[in-house]
Amino acid sequence: MNSAQADAYLRRIGAQHPAWPTSDVLRELQLRHLLTVPFENLSIHLGEEIVLEEKRLLDKVVDARRGGFCYELNGVFGALLASLGFDVTYLAARVYGDEGELGIPYDHLALRVRTVDGGDWLTDVGFGAHSHYPLSFMERGEQRDPAGMFRVVESGPDAAGVRGVGGSREREDLDVYLGDKRQYRLEVRPRVLGDFAVGAWWQSTSPLSHFTRSLVCSRVTKDGGRITLSGRNFTVSTADGTKEVSELATDEEVLATYRERFGIELDRVPEVKGAQ
Repeated sequence: MNSAQADAYLRRIGAQHPAWPTSDVLRELQLRHLLTVPFENLSIHLGEEIVLEEKRLLDKVVDARRGGFCYELNGVFGALLASLGFDVTYLAARVYGDEGELGIPYDHLALRVRTVDGGDWLTDVGFGAHSHYPLSFMERGEQRDPAGMFRVVESGPDAAGVRGVGGSREREDLDVYLGDKRQYRLEVRPRVLGDFAVGAWWQSTSPLSHFTRSLVCSRVTKDGGRITLSGRNFTVSTADGTKEVSELATDEEVLATYRERFGIELDRVPEVKGAQ
Protein backbone atom coordinates (compact mmCIF):
# COMPACT_ATOMS: atom_id res chain seq x y z
CA MET A 1 0.00 0.00 0.00
CA ASN A 2 1.52 3.30 -1.07
CA SER A 3 1.28 6.55 0.91
CA ALA A 4 -1.58 7.96 -1.17
CA GLN A 5 -3.64 4.79 -0.64
CA ALA A 6 -2.86 4.82 3.08
CA ASP A 7 -3.92 8.47 3.36
CA ALA A 8 -7.18 7.73 1.54
CA TYR A 9 -7.83 4.82 3.91
CA LEU A 10 -7.15 7.03 6.94
CA ARG A 11 -9.61 9.63 5.60
CA ARG A 12 -12.15 6.83 5.18
CA ILE A 13 -12.01 6.07 8.90
CA GLY A 14 -11.57 9.70 10.00
CA ALA A 15 -8.01 9.34 11.28
CA GLN A 16 -4.87 11.43 10.95
CA HIS A 17 -1.60 10.00 9.69
CA PRO A 18 0.22 8.92 12.87
CA ALA A 19 3.76 9.99 13.66
CA TRP A 20 4.66 6.64 15.23
CA PRO A 21 3.12 3.13 15.28
CA THR A 22 2.36 3.09 19.00
CA SER A 23 -0.15 1.14 21.08
CA ASP A 24 -2.30 4.25 21.61
CA VAL A 25 -2.41 4.86 17.85
CA LEU A 26 -3.42 1.23 17.26
CA ARG A 27 -6.24 1.55 19.79
CA GLU A 28 -7.54 4.67 18.06
CA LEU A 29 -7.32 3.15 14.58
CA GLN A 30 -9.15 -0.02 15.59
CA LEU A 31 -12.01 1.89 17.23
CA ARG A 32 -12.32 4.33 14.31
CA HIS A 33 -12.43 1.38 11.91
CA LEU A 34 -15.23 -0.28 13.87
CA LEU A 35 -17.18 3.00 13.96
CA THR A 36 -16.98 3.64 10.22
CA VAL A 37 -16.46 0.40 8.26
CA PRO A 38 -19.35 -2.07 8.62
CA PHE A 39 -19.03 -5.79 9.11
CA GLU A 40 -21.22 -7.03 6.25
CA ASN A 41 -21.72 -9.97 3.89
CA LEU A 42 -23.75 -8.16 1.22
CA SER A 43 -21.43 -9.12 -1.65
CA ILE A 44 -22.44 -12.77 -1.24
CA HIS A 45 -26.09 -11.88 -1.85
CA LEU A 46 -25.45 -9.28 -4.55
CA GLY A 47 -23.45 -11.66 -6.74
CA GLU A 48 -20.20 -9.70 -6.22
CA GLU A 49 -16.89 -11.52 -6.41
CA ILE A 50 -14.80 -11.56 -3.23
CA VAL A 51 -11.09 -11.33 -4.05
CA LEU A 52 -8.43 -11.33 -1.33
CA GLU A 53 -6.00 -9.01 -3.06
CA GLU A 54 -4.93 -5.69 -1.57
CA LYS A 55 -5.95 -3.53 -4.54
CA ARG A 56 -9.38 -5.14 -4.80
CA LEU A 57 -9.96 -4.76 -1.07
CA LEU A 58 -8.95 -1.10 -1.18
CA ASP A 59 -11.31 -0.55 -4.11
CA LYS A 60 -14.16 -1.98 -2.06
CA VAL A 61 -13.53 -0.66 1.44
CA VAL A 62 -11.97 2.73 0.64
CA ASP A 63 -13.16 3.78 -2.83
CA ALA A 64 -16.63 2.19 -2.76
CA ARG A 65 -17.00 2.85 1.00
CA ARG A 66 -18.24 -0.64 1.68
CA GLY A 67 -17.47 -3.10 4.46
CA GLY A 68 -16.87 -6.83 4.32
CA PHE A 69 -16.33 -9.89 6.45
CA CYS A 70 -13.23 -10.98 8.35
CA TYR A 71 -10.93 -11.88 5.44
CA GLU A 72 -11.60 -8.56 3.75
CA LEU A 73 -11.65 -6.26 6.78
CA ASN A 74 -8.69 -7.67 8.69
CA GLY A 75 -6.89 -8.34 5.43
CA VAL A 76 -6.96 -4.73 4.27
CA PHE A 77 -6.63 -3.26 7.79
CA GLY A 78 -3.50 -5.34 8.27
CA ALA A 79 -2.09 -3.91 5.06
CA LEU A 80 -2.82 -0.37 6.28
CA LEU A 81 -1.13 -1.01 9.62
CA ALA A 82 1.94 -2.46 7.93
CA SER A 83 2.19 0.61 5.69
CA LEU A 84 2.15 2.79 8.84
CA GLY A 85 5.10 0.93 10.36
CA PHE A 86 3.35 -1.62 12.57
CA ASP A 87 4.69 -5.19 12.67
CA VAL A 88 1.67 -7.18 11.42
CA THR A 89 1.13 -10.95 11.29
CA TYR A 90 -1.94 -12.61 9.78
CA LEU A 91 -3.30 -15.42 11.97
CA ALA A 92 -5.82 -18.16 11.25
CA ALA A 93 -8.61 -19.06 13.65
CA ARG A 94 -11.53 -21.47 13.91
CA VAL A 95 -14.78 -20.09 15.27
CA TYR A 96 -16.69 -21.90 18.01
CA GLY A 97 -20.28 -22.80 17.20
CA ASP A 98 -23.26 -22.67 19.54
CA GLU A 99 -22.61 -26.22 20.73
CA GLY A 100 -18.90 -25.65 21.29
CA GLU A 101 -17.83 -27.22 18.00
CA LEU A 102 -14.98 -25.72 16.01
CA GLY A 103 -15.48 -24.41 12.49
CA ILE A 104 -13.43 -25.12 9.41
CA PRO A 105 -9.70 -24.37 9.08
CA TYR A 106 -9.14 -20.74 8.03
CA ASP A 107 -12.59 -20.00 9.42
CA HIS A 108 -11.47 -16.55 10.54
CA LEU A 109 -8.60 -14.13 9.96
CA ALA A 110 -7.22 -12.06 12.86
CA LEU A 111 -4.13 -9.91 13.31
CA ARG A 112 -1.19 -9.94 15.68
CA VAL A 113 0.25 -6.42 15.80
CA ARG A 114 3.45 -5.31 17.53
CA THR A 115 4.10 -1.63 18.24
CA VAL A 116 7.26 0.40 18.72
CA ASP A 117 6.54 0.88 22.42
CA GLY A 118 6.65 -2.85 23.09
CA GLY A 119 2.98 -3.66 22.69
CA ASP A 120 1.91 -7.08 21.39
CA TRP A 121 -1.76 -7.04 20.44
CA LEU A 122 -4.56 -9.21 19.09
CA THR A 123 -6.32 -6.85 16.70
CA ASP A 124 -9.64 -7.75 15.08
CA VAL A 125 -12.00 -5.49 13.10
CA GLY A 126 -13.70 -8.38 11.31
CA PHE A 127 -15.54 -10.52 13.85
CA GLY A 128 -18.79 -8.62 14.13
CA ALA A 129 -19.50 -8.00 17.82
CA HIS A 130 -16.05 -8.19 19.39
CA SER A 131 -13.63 -6.04 21.40
CA HIS A 132 -13.59 -2.33 20.61
CA TYR A 133 -9.87 -2.12 21.38
CA PRO A 134 -6.94 -4.49 20.75
CA LEU A 135 -6.46 -7.25 23.31
CA SER A 136 -3.08 -7.93 24.87
CA PHE A 137 -1.69 -10.98 23.10
CA MET A 138 0.34 -12.21 26.09
CA GLU A 139 -1.99 -11.28 28.97
CA ARG A 140 -3.80 -14.37 30.33
CA GLY A 141 -6.05 -12.64 32.83
CA GLU A 142 -9.28 -10.76 32.26
CA GLN A 143 -9.15 -7.80 29.89
CA ARG A 144 -11.93 -5.26 30.29
CA ASP A 145 -13.29 -3.67 27.10
CA PRO A 146 -16.42 -1.60 26.33
CA ALA A 147 -17.80 -4.73 24.62
CA GLY A 148 -17.29 -6.93 27.70
CA MET A 149 -14.70 -8.93 29.60
CA PHE A 150 -12.26 -10.81 27.36
CA ARG A 151 -9.59 -13.42 27.99
CA VAL A 152 -6.87 -14.87 25.76
CA VAL A 153 -5.76 -18.25 27.12
CA GLU A 154 -3.78 -21.31 26.03
CA SER A 155 -5.97 -24.11 24.72
CA GLY A 156 -5.98 -27.67 23.46
CA PRO A 157 -3.49 -30.50 23.95
CA ASP A 158 -0.57 -28.09 23.44
CA ALA A 159 -1.75 -25.67 26.14
CA ALA A 160 1.40 -26.31 28.18
CA GLY A 161 3.50 -25.44 25.16
CA VAL A 162 5.93 -27.49 23.07
CA ARG A 163 9.63 -27.16 22.60
CA GLY A 164 10.66 -25.54 19.37
CA VAL A 165 14.02 -25.14 17.67
CA GLY A 166 16.82 -24.67 20.18
CA GLY A 167 14.53 -25.52 23.09
CA SER A 168 12.44 -22.35 22.80
CA ARG A 169 8.85 -22.64 23.95
CA GLU A 170 6.13 -22.21 21.35
CA ARG A 171 2.41 -22.12 21.94
CA GLU A 172 0.28 -23.48 19.14
CA ASP A 173 -3.27 -22.42 20.00
CA LEU A 174 -5.05 -19.73 21.99
CA ASP A 175 -8.73 -19.49 22.89
CA VAL A 176 -10.35 -16.07 22.89
CA TYR A 177 -13.23 -15.69 25.35
CA LEU A 178 -15.92 -13.07 25.75
CA GLY A 179 -17.22 -13.62 29.25
CA ASP A 180 -17.57 -17.38 29.66
CA LYS A 181 -18.14 -18.02 25.97
CA ARG A 182 -15.31 -19.10 23.68
CA GLN A 183 -15.25 -16.97 20.53
CA TYR A 184 -12.52 -18.60 18.46
CA ARG A 185 -9.38 -20.72 18.62
CA LEU A 186 -6.36 -18.89 17.28
CA GLU A 187 -3.20 -20.37 15.77
CA VAL A 188 0.01 -18.43 16.35
CA ARG A 189 1.68 -19.64 13.15
CA PRO A 190 2.11 -16.72 10.70
CA ARG A 191 0.01 -16.81 7.54
CA VAL A 192 -0.28 -14.74 4.38
CA LEU A 193 -3.50 -13.31 2.99
CA GLY A 194 -3.63 -15.80 0.13
CA ASP A 195 -3.83 -18.67 2.61
CA PHE A 196 -7.40 -17.62 3.42
CA ALA A 197 -8.75 -17.82 -0.15
CA VAL A 198 -10.26 -21.29 0.34
CA GLY A 199 -11.89 -20.27 3.61
CA ALA A 200 -13.37 -17.18 1.99
CA TRP A 201 -14.64 -19.28 -0.92
CA TRP A 202 -16.28 -21.78 1.43
CA GLN A 203 -17.86 -19.11 3.59
CA SER A 204 -19.30 -17.33 0.54
CA THR A 205 -20.57 -20.41 -1.34
CA SER A 206 -21.32 -23.32 0.99
CA PRO A 207 -24.94 -23.90 2.04
CA LEU A 208 -23.49 -24.82 5.46
CA SER A 209 -22.02 -21.36 5.93
CA HIS A 210 -24.14 -18.96 7.99
CA PHE A 211 -22.97 -16.18 5.65
CA THR A 212 -24.85 -17.74 2.71
CA ARG A 213 -27.97 -18.24 4.82
CA SER A 214 -28.35 -14.78 6.28
CA LEU A 215 -27.76 -11.08 5.68
CA VAL A 216 -25.85 -8.89 8.09
CA CYS A 217 -24.57 -5.31 8.13
CA SER A 218 -23.34 -4.07 11.50
CA ARG A 219 -21.11 -1.45 13.10
CA VAL A 220 -20.25 0.02 16.49
CA THR A 221 -21.86 3.35 17.45
CA LYS A 222 -20.22 6.31 19.18
CA ASP A 223 -22.07 5.62 22.43
CA GLY A 224 -20.55 2.14 22.63
CA GLY A 225 -23.58 0.32 21.29
CA ARG A 226 -24.17 -1.26 17.91
CA ILE A 227 -26.55 -1.01 14.96
CA THR A 228 -27.33 -4.05 12.82
CA LEU A 229 -29.44 -4.55 9.71
CA SER A 230 -30.32 -8.22 9.13
CA GLY A 231 -32.53 -8.49 6.08
CA ARG A 232 -35.38 -6.13 6.97
CA ASN A 233 -34.84 -6.14 10.74
CA PHE A 234 -32.97 -3.11 12.06
CA THR A 235 -31.60 -3.48 15.60
CA VAL A 236 -30.23 -0.70 17.80
CA SER A 237 -28.26 -2.07 20.76
CA THR A 238 -27.08 0.18 23.56
CA ALA A 239 -23.90 -0.16 25.60
CA ASP A 240 -25.90 -1.54 28.54
CA GLY A 241 -27.29 -4.38 26.41
CA THR A 242 -30.83 -3.18 25.71
CA LYS A 243 -32.10 -3.68 22.17
CA GLU A 244 -34.77 -2.10 20.02
CA VAL A 245 -35.80 -3.96 16.86
CA SER A 246 -37.87 -2.51 14.04
CA GLU A 247 -39.00 -4.12 10.80
CA LEU A 248 -38.48 -2.13 7.61
CA ALA A 249 -41.55 -2.45 5.41
CA THR A 250 -40.29 -1.34 1.99
CA ASP A 251 -37.24 -1.64 -0.20
CA GLU A 252 -36.88 2.13 -0.04
CA GLU A 253 -36.59 1.99 3.75
CA VAL A 254 -33.97 -0.77 3.55
CA LEU A 255 -31.86 1.11 0.99
CA ALA A 256 -32.17 4.33 2.99
CA THR A 257 -30.98 2.54 6.14
CA TYR A 258 -27.95 1.14 4.35
CA ARG A 259 -27.19 4.62 3.05
CA GLU A 260 -27.92 6.76 6.10
CA ARG A 261 -26.80 4.46 8.91
CA PHE A 262 -23.93 2.55 7.26
CA GLY A 263 -22.82 4.84 4.42
CA ILE A 264 -23.47 2.11 1.83
CA GLU A 265 -25.06 3.07 -1.48
CA LEU A 266 -26.89 0.17 -3.15
CA ASP A 267 -29.06 0.14 -6.25
CA ARG A 268 -31.07 -2.88 -5.09
CA VAL A 269 -31.88 -4.72 -1.90
CA PRO A 270 -29.74 -7.83 -1.34
CA GLU A 271 -31.75 -10.98 -0.74
CA VAL A 272 -30.77 -14.42 0.52
CA LYS A 273 -31.19 -16.99 -2.24
CA GLY A 274 -34.06 -19.33 -1.50
CA ALA A 275 -35.48 -17.05 1.20
CA GLN A 276 -39.24 -16.93 1.29
